[in-house]
Amino acid sequence: MRIGLDVMGGDFAPDSIIEGAVDSLKHLSANEKLVLIGDESSILRKLGEMEIEPSLFEIVHTSQVIEMADHPAKAFSQKKDSSIAVGYGMLKNGNLDGFCSAGNTGAMLVGASYTVNMIPGVLRPALVTVLPCVDDRDFVILDVGLNPDCKPDVFLQYGILGSIYAKHVLGKDNPTVGLLNIGEEETKGTPAVKAAYELMKEYPGLNFVGNIEGNALFRETMTDVIVCDGFVGNVIIKMGEAFHHLYKSRNLKDAYFDRLDWENIGGTPIVGINANVVIGHGISKRKAIMNMVLQTRGVVHANLAQKIKEAI
Repeated sequence: MRIGLDVMGGDFAPDSIIEGAVDSLKHLSANEKLVLIGDESSILRKLGEMEIEPSLFEIVHTSQVIEMADHPAKAFSQKKDSSIAVGYGMLKNGNLDGFCSAGNTGAMLVGASYTVNMIPGVLRPALVTVLPCVDDRDFVILDVGLNPDCKPDVFLQYGILGSIYAKHVLGKDNPTVGLLNIGEEETKGTPAVKAAYELMKEYPGLNFVGNIEGNALFRETMTDVIVCDGFVGNVIIKMGEAFHHLYKSRNLKDAYFDRLDWENIGGTPIVGINANVVIGHGISKRKAIMNMVLQTRGVVHANLAQKIKEAI
């Protein structure tokens, strides 16, 4: 397995990215190779400071950087020797099994569209993440930021994509699927959500349990997969970050709230495209980068893109 890591992406690149890459080595097996993509002199400098042998990695030199403030489409097309563009090129050509970056999110999404493309039959790709319940289980939520406004058939397909992710990445057999809404009744919600309820209720093979209200999130009785549009999903994960920050700032100690630490999650995979891609938070540092790499490995091991192709 070969995992590509964008060394130049993120607010604390390249040093924090390389530190996280080094930390991930102790979790990787002998047949799992981490490919560092970025400015070679910066990579060698940092590895030298850390007294790490460069041969532990494969290094692919790039001469350009897509900055966080760059226009995504323009930067991706004009900066062909950037770490993001080169990483996607290697992914498309089969030289990588997975690719991850904490860089410009828009450029990462543009790269997915321009190079590896969507899986035929997928209406809209989604960003998916995993959040903890209080009983030590995890649940899947999507979309968390890619599509802020969804049509009913997209909601239905998110239920299918989320089920595939929960089954093959989290190991959940016949995962339950809930639709996030303002009430449990079928008649509640926007026209799109109400129409999605009817589609999901009738879809064979989808273990749909109905509407889920916000006050049921994170609890013991939580369903395995939560479906929502990207606007709502992004608000939820940012609220989780806020709760963790408040708890930590008050010097409280609780194992559950530790699990809300976004650095433990690492990043959000893009589901529905023909490759294994994980996007990290722009403010990621050492710990988050390590977990982003390990999450990418997990998605590759699950062969998620192929599983989705077969299902769709």
